[in-house]
This record gives sequence, C-alpha cells and structure tokens, in this order.
Amino acid sequence: MIDRRPAVLVHPWDSAEDTEWRTWLAERDFGQLIAGGSGRDVPVVVPTHFVFDGERTVWLHLARPNPVWEPLKEHPRALLTVIDDYTYIRAEWNANPGTPVDRGTPTSYYATVQLVCDVRVVDDAAEKAAILDRQLGHFEPGSGRLPVSPDEDPDRRQLPGIRGIELTVTEVRAKFKYGGNKDAAHVREIADRLEERGSRADIAARDHALRRL
Repeated sequence: MIDRRPAVLVHPWDSAEDTEWRTWLAERDFGQLIAGGSGRDVPVVVPTHFVFDGERTVWLHLARPNPVWEPLKEHPRALLTVIDDYTYIRAEWNANPGTPVDRGTPTSYYATVQLVCDVRVVDDAAEKAAILDRQLGHFEPGSGRLPVSPDEDPDRRQLPGIRGIELTVTEVRAKFKYGGNKDAAHVREIADRLEERGSRADIAARDHALRRL
C-alpha cells in the first residue's frame, strides 16, 4: 500500500515557485541522500556532494562499501534533501502585535528543497568516469585535472571502488519559511533584528524574508 499523505508541511505562504527554488538550489551542491528500502526500521541517510542539471537529473558517486546500496536495490527510489539559510527566531521577536513579548512563540526560518527521485545505480566504468568528470567540471573547473580514464592508472584501479548514481527527479517539495504569514511591518522588524544579530545565516534569512515580501 502506498502512503500518499503529505511528506512535509508546506503552508501556502511558505511554498516556492519553480524559479525561486531552482535559483536557490543552483547555488548549492551538498545534501543528504535518503534511502528507505523496504521494511526498514529507519532509512539510510548519506551526506553527499551532488551535481544537479537544473531540470530533472542529479549525479553523484559513493564508495562501494556504503550501506545505501542495499536499500536502493530493495526499492530504487530516494529523497535528496538540501537545507540552508536557517536561523532561530526568538520568542519576543516573533510575538504578534498585541501579544505580550514575554508570551511570544519562537520559530525557525529556513529554506529546503527535497527532490523525490527514481534511482539508477551506475557500475559501467565509462559511465562512472563521465559522472566524475561532470563533478570535477562543477567543483574545480579549470583545475588541470585530466579527464577520468577507465583505461589508465590510477583511475582504472580506483573506479571499481565507487558506484555512480543517476537520480531522475519525479517530484519537488520546496519550502521557504520566512514569516510569510505575518504582515510586512512585522517581517521588517524581524529582519532588522536578524541584521543586528548578524550571523551568516541571519543575514541570509533576512534577505529571504525581505525578498519574499
């Protein structure tokens, strides 16, 4: 039986249009690959770099001893989730107008994109080399690293130690939680507080909150 209940709570004011989440995700390349397999107590969760083509395909590679392969064999579906620009909003900041600040309710601001994917495991040496070349081109363009060779050492010896993964995106869950249910004046007040506190995440959250007004 397929469980079709919502997998993540996204209020209408926190939902993201395609342009917003694609622009955000284009600047990020590290997340968690989550594979549930069938009948497992908990899923396997793998922190990993990845390359997304901006449309519907993701590529990555993992070591052959990684525990993710068994659940992917059991059920070749996975979730790739990315979260960033998160920060804590203090209770007194978040108290609605007319509510005593000492009775305010704290909250979190954050952005997340979850890609629901079909999984194809790649064991062909030439295909694995192509995935690695794609990743090298993304992470260190112009580095001078030669294309990965399935026929020449040391690449030839090292390729059997990894497996590639190609993910085809079938669903996107995007959430940008930045006070979208509050009036503009209150959001600006919280943004000012974030600027005063001034951590990297605070500034990123402030920018999202103001942009989404």
